[in-house]
Amino acid sequence: MERSTQETIGLLQTAYRMELETVINYLANSIFLDGVDAVEIKRALDSDVPEELNHARLLANRIKQLGGRIPGSLELTFDQQSLTPPEDSLNIASVVNGVLDAERGAIEHYLKIIQQASATDPVTVDLATRILADEEGHRTMFEGFQAGLMVRAEW
Repeated sequence: MERSTQETIGLLQTAYRMELETVINYLANSIFLDGVDAVEIKRALDSDVPEELNHARLLANRIKQLGGRIPGSLELTFDQQSLTPPEDSLNIASVVNGVLDAERGAIEHYLKIIQQASATDPVTVDLATRILADEEGHRTMFEGFQAGLMVRAEW
């Protein structure tokens, strides 16, 4: 396997891990949060869980197609500290900020995949571009939630 393909597989494996971690945290937060302001945010997180899980499936399939190995649970190290459920179930702002951190990290990572694969792997570029569009949509939605929470806090 050539070096370029190995590097692409490594980036895809990282993206796979990121998507699975996002599923875990979105699911937890979609159930854990409380309060009036939490209703729409919980609904958005809950509806994003299947989409993020599908991203992981698509990435796993591409890793396999490229001859790579899909990491199992014992090989995954998670790091989305800002997206883990807060101690206080009313701390909606911390979850919104955590989602934005995760989405911005995902966007940055998919741009790396696109750059890495652009010269030799149009299929991976296409996949990463489609997932990137979804992540940008999630970021935009949660930027709106963040702005709404800020307005409410001033009110």
